[in-house]
Amino acid sequence: MKYAYYPGCSLHSTGSEFDLSLRSVSPLLGVELEEVDDWICCGSTSAHAVSELLALALPVANLCLVEAMEMGEVVVPCASCFRRMKAGHHESATRPEMREKINRVVDRPYQGTVKVCHPLEVFADEAMLAEIAVLATEDLSRLEVVCYYGCLLTRPPKVMQFDRYEYPMSMDAVLRAAGIRTLDWDFKTMCCGAAFTLTETDIVYKLCADLLDEAQAVGANAIAVACPMCHANLDTRQPEIEERLKKSYQLPVFYFTQLMGLAMGIPATELGIGRHLVEPGSLIGGQPKQPASAPAPAPA
Repeated sequence: MKYAYYPGCSLHSTGSEFDLSLRSVSPLLGVELEEVDDWICCGSTSAHAVSELLALALPVANLCLVEAMEMGEVVVPCASCFRRMKAGHHESATRPEMREKINRVVDRPYQGTVKVCHPLEVFADEAMLAEIAVLATEDLSRLEVVCYYGCLLTRPPKVMQFDRYEYPMSMDAVLRAAGIRTLDWDFKTMCCGAAFTLTETDIVYKLCADLLDEAQAVGANAIAVACPMCHANLDTRQPEIEERLKKSYQLPVFYFTQLMGLAMGIPATELGIGRHLVEPGSLIGGQPKQPASAPAPAPA
């Protein structure tokens, strides 16, 4: 299966471990990712605060590039990029007047032919789950994981059309197929504070502490995520939260693709796990603790 691939700005920078691990597990499952030529920023969380037209034209311009590749599906791992791409496609399809405005901005008219997919949708296919189960040969029974989807993947449901928006299960299904135990909890789609991490840090401390408290309360010893911002908030802010609240969480935060890779026997260094601030320790079988060297970013 071949897909166009839109990494977005974060997977070439702060979320490079997501990019690295996704590119590591995909070929093992017969998934070929071809990066979109000359992709541009989707506008992410800031453009829609300035201009609705700009916030829609930026993702649609990228969808036009996918059409130029003559490909019908694009994989978008970053939750924020995924939401903007889905919004661009949805608004173009349902609002003719807005579609005309967008098409006057972008280089070529968008034909509306691109399906925007998240990697979880690709890997949670029944046939793919069976293949994951075959390839997952490593013992990760030490892990007790809560799957944290964040607030962007499923909302608004009429636009995202992704999983059950209040209680998604696709990440749980993928990790369970990989032989990893996932736990039920009530905070799957709660917000972590997202991009407020720099401007309203106290809010992020509070929201992340609520998530860490609940994860610890249900017995988790690790958190799996599918969003670079969620990973950054829960991993990099965790030591600060521990110091402020005089608590100890020590909950490693993994991208779900990193856990898939570990289950398939890919070394931790090839999955970017050594870059975590919260040390995974014995949970991953004593694999290397030293940070892996950063991969050379692919040209944007």
